[in-house]
Amino acid sequence: MKKKYTIKKTSEIDAIIHNRVSNGNRFFVIYYKENSFNHFRFALSIGRKYGNAVARNKIKRQIRMIVSEITLNNFDFVIVIKREATKLKYQEIKTNINKLLTKIKETEKINEK
Repeated sequence: MKKKYTIKKTSEIDAIIHNRVSNGNRFFVIYYKENSFNHFRFALSIGRKYGNAVARNKIKRQIRMIVSEITLNNFDFVIVIKREATKLKYQEIKTNINKLLTKIKETEKINEK
């Protein structure tokens, strides 16, 4: 994953979250906002109380791999990982993330019309 696809500044992450456009389920919440780039950018958020550093980094690595396989142009999004997601297997994480991202694509197609 290239650096141009990650959001590092807290101010940019806060702007996406304060935009309050989101999709979610019991494992993840995805906040998103349109950007002016020709590619997507994303950030991950998981609290310190959700397992040790090894468990948190494992799920972040898995989600980065899943996000690298998708195409969602012109969007910034923040994926908030909830406690229940740390117990999921890779394939379950992948299906949940893909469902949420397809919901985002569908809602934006509806909003464009």
